[in-house]
Amino acid sequence: MSLSGATGRKVIITCAITGAIHTPSMSPHLPVTPEEIADSAVAAAEAGAAILHLHARDPETGRPDQSPEAFGRFLPRVKQRTNAVINLTTGGAPYMTVEERVQPAATFRPEVASLNMGSMNFGLFPMLDRFKDFKHPWEREALEASRDLVFRNTFRDIEFVLRTLGEAGTRFEFECYDTAHLYNLAHFLGRGLVKPPLFIQTVFGILGGIGPHPEDVMHMKRTADRLFGDQYRWSVLGAGRNQMPIAAQAAAMGANVRVGLEDSLWIGPGQLAESNAQQVRKVRQILEGLGLEIATPDEARQILSLKGADRVAF
Repeated sequence: MSLSGATGRKVIITCAITGAIHTPSMSPHLPVTPEEIADSAVAAAEAGAAILHLHARDPETGRPDQSPEAFGRFLPRVKQRTNAVINLTTGGAPYMTVEERVQPAATFRPEVASLNMGSMNFGLFPMLDRFKDFKHPWEREALEASRDLVFRNTFRDIEFVLRTLGEAGTRFEFECYDTAHLYNLAHFLGRGLVKPPLFIQTVFGILGGIGPHPEDVMHMKRTADRLFGDQYRWSVLGAGRNQMPIAAQAAAMGANVRVGLEDSLWIGPGQLAESNAQQVRKVRQILEGLGLEIATPDEARQILSLKGADRVAF
């Protein structure tokens, strides 16, 4: 049975601030500029997020930007204003090469970096049924292109990220969108390329990955328990309207949770979330209603065996 860590039942809330999936025209509350990303991240931490998962965007168009320079415009500000653990993406956007995607984390050597554990179809085009008007041409083009998109994360790609970042002491949020991704992670554990405790983020509700049914959540947990036993810490991410129901179900089963505008623009049916902090407060209310305690950033560091904020390069 994998619980949230040796400190007792403390739940780590991760907040994914902006991501690369949603586009600026979908919500006026999606952080785009360095200032917006920094302010939104700090507010999420103040609301209770122990980990901040960060992407960068072009401040003019909102397009995902995986250059280290783009991250450098907000990382020092976030670190100066909060003790939260900073987690940098190596997923970037699905159309980027792995060499491009790893650059920010290789440059800034964060405590945690995300790592996708397998290639997959990544269908974002159904959002075109909901959103009709776009300010920037790239938005519609990116959604349309996902009809023919394979998000590449080969064994070579994964090993490249592990070896590039492992020497810096960066640990990983292993993004598992389907059962096979858990087996891929078990392969790297067997080869000694990853070390426990593994921080496994199971992702539900992306078209191309496992679905959001409660049985899907149970299946991923059963599989992870069988493969990793007490060597992992479990976290869940429900996409879109699945965000809070999956967080509630999985938290009751021993999971940590991830929320944020990267994963869902909503706070309720037909109601856009006004901030990342609003989602953090809502999931915190759910967790505390279940009688669970929220992990502080330093407790998250202990649970996940992180190197500490004094050993990053920003």
